[in-house]
Amino acid sequence: MTEPSNESAIRDQEKQVAARAAAQLVDEGDIVGLGSGSTAEYAVRFLAERVREGLKIIGIPTSQQTKHLAEQLGIPLTTLEEHPQIDIDIDGADEIDPQLNLIKGGGGAFLREKIVASVSRRFVVIAESSKQVKILGKFPLPVEVIPFAQSLIKQHIEGLGAKVSLRSYAYGNPYVTDEGHHILDCTFSKIPDPPALAEKLCGIPGVVEHGLFIGMAEMALIGKDGRVIQLRR
Repeated sequence: MTEPSNESAIRDQEKQVAARAAAQLVDEGDIVGLGSGSTAEYAVRFLAERVREGLKIIGIPTSQQTKHLAEQLGIPLTTLEEHPQIDIDIDGADEIDPQLNLIKGGGGAFLREKIVASVSRRFVVIAESSKQVKILGKFPLPVEVIPFAQSLIKQHIEGLGAKVSLRSYAYGNPYVTDEGHHILDCTFSKIPDPPALAEKLCGIPGVVEHGLFIGMAEMALIGKDGRVIQLRR
């Protein structure tokens, strides 16, 4: 049996392989969406290496954490107000199905991530091999909500068949997103029809956004066995 530390090292290597491959897709002069989370962080670091070597790009970060990292690494940044069209967006995912539908949001930044992905000419997803699934749903689906309505929304989503919990910090206070909202983590086990569920969630008053990314990714780069598997929609 593989030791947990070895499994962690393998996952980390897969993340790096996928992230490095994605960083090579960025061209001179690109406006680049900078994703959030551990895999996307590797992509930011590899892009920073290319910037130090002379690549001219401008990044748009999807979270405060990514913004701070990019600034520390010397990647020039801009905003959606200044550049409402993005050339390529590189981000991770918590689950990827065969149609490249995604669950995102384990790190809590999926609202900004979805906005950036929606205005990108190319949305490239990077992940370790364990993120590939036949059907979405084992990973809890995050739903960003207005705190005022969270108890009502929780009841509504439970009526759709999910186990729902409020995301909290270790010390007990509710997790607060960059936009000041709360997150409900919703475990469905299986989501056989992601578009139908996405439509139902969007129809609930007080839901700001959900972590289903339907038909948005152009390509997924999956690290596995030291190489990159490329999937296209």
